[in-house]
Amino acid sequence: MRQTVKAVFTLAELFIIAVGVANAQLPSTELPKHDLLLKGGQVIDPASGLDGKMDVAVSLGRIAAVEKDIPVTQAAKVVDVSGFYVTPGLIDIHDHIGHGGAPLNWFAADSPDHEIPVITELTTDPRSQLAPLGIPADLALQSGVTTIVDAGTAGADTFLQEKEKVIDHAKVRVLAFLNIVADGIKGGLEQNADAMDVKRCADTILRYSDIIVGVKTAHYWPQKPLDDLHAAWAAVDRAIACGEAAKVPVMYDFWPRPERSYAELILQKARPGDIHTHVFAQQFPILIEGKINPILQQARNRGVIFDVGHGAGSFWFRNAVPAVKQGFVPDSMSTDLHAGDFTILSMSNVMSKFLSMGVPLADLIRRSTVNPAHEIHRPELGTLSVGREADIAVLQELHGHFGYVDCGYAKMEGTSQIVARMTVRAGRILDDPSGLSMVQWEKARPQYFNIPMGQGSLPATADSYPRN
Repeated sequence: MRQTVKAVFTLAELFIIAVGVANAQLPSTELPKHDLLLKGGQVIDPASGLDGKMDVAVSLGRIAAVEKDIPVTQAAKVVDVSGFYVTPGLIDIHDHIGHGGAPLNWFAADSPDHEIPVITELTTDPRSQLAPLGIPADLALQSGVTTIVDAGTAGADTFLQEKEKVIDHAKVRVLAFLNIVADGIKGGLEQNADAMDVKRCADTILRYSDIIVGVKTAHYWPQKPLDDLHAAWAAVDRAIACGEAAKVPVMYDFWPRPERSYAELILQKARPGDIHTHVFAQQFPILIEGKINPILQQARNRGVIFDVGHGAGSFWFRNAVPAVKQGFVPDSMSTDLHAGDFTILSMSNVMSKFLSMGVPLADLIRRSTVNPAHEIHRPELGTLSVGREADIAVLQELHGHFGYVDCGYAKMEGTSQIVARMTVRAGRILDDPSGLSMVQWEKARPQYFNIPMGQGSLPATADSYPRN
């Protein structure tokens, strides 16, 4: 006997079925899966082994995909980067962003210090201690830099001030080396060993371990005779003790003298993973009779890291060019940007100098992304890996006739130059000076042409993409 099943539907069920059929016949109204798509660029991501023409998609502030031919329909904002290089956001591990030891009212009209000129780091004039040192942190974004590391501007006494006044408000990511001297650079105590408290330094690093990546020692007793209060290795030894206690690397800004040689610093004192910055400064025996000093490779074999730290007084072509030609290239590019050099120096300028010396662009990208990320023990940075925070630089290599200068007022001519065209930090376009991501003004939406009628009016912007 055959059994028949009779289907009975309520009015509500019939309504749901009807809506489902209707929706199936309508075109899709799904939102784009990506917020931003960089289309058609040459992706160079040494951390992932990528070097080829690919698209980069960003969603919710993170890298969503790095693939060929991602459909433009999948993104709310598409930027044509054909002819440009797309790299991880650059990392500059030697910057200065705070006041250092300068008083916060230095720029006030009633401050007695504001008329004091900025003098070089090695001056013996104590008044130079008072001049502000740092630059606006977000200036770095103009060179494709998305992470900067303050190189010891602040010490244990002044770090919280630097954090609250500068770091917490920056759009660029800011990390820091903590100065072994309690009040940091140019605070007046850099020659005082009693201000180099190992325990306070280590405790501060551990308390702010999300921001502080290492210890910095600099500018200690370069010329005057040693005495009971000024032992030759006091600053270095105490910085190392702090590094040991906090389990972080030490960055050395060093001036050799007969009682403390350069060889002893890099072959005995410095530990594997420690960083010697200013490697091509005038005071180091980089060359011996025109040949690269063998102690450099010996130190590198020990695990010592060499950083550029260009600055206003720490980079000489007479050291850099012969060394690079003989195969010795610093492990990381960096600027040492501060108030005395920001008008002529940038990360792209430093990279351009090495490009003109013959270092391949892909190698420079490695030394400006994944290398410094590992040097500061932040391997999550310096890569375009899917899921990582979307820090991206869009770079262009120009060809022509360019001139570059060093700290000895000498010139080097080159035929290549690196220019940053766009910087993306955590998925947001924060620097786009040539308008790669923008629409032609004639094609802007109507809102762009409106005259705001009040302070609360919609901004007269050409599109709705968030840029700050």
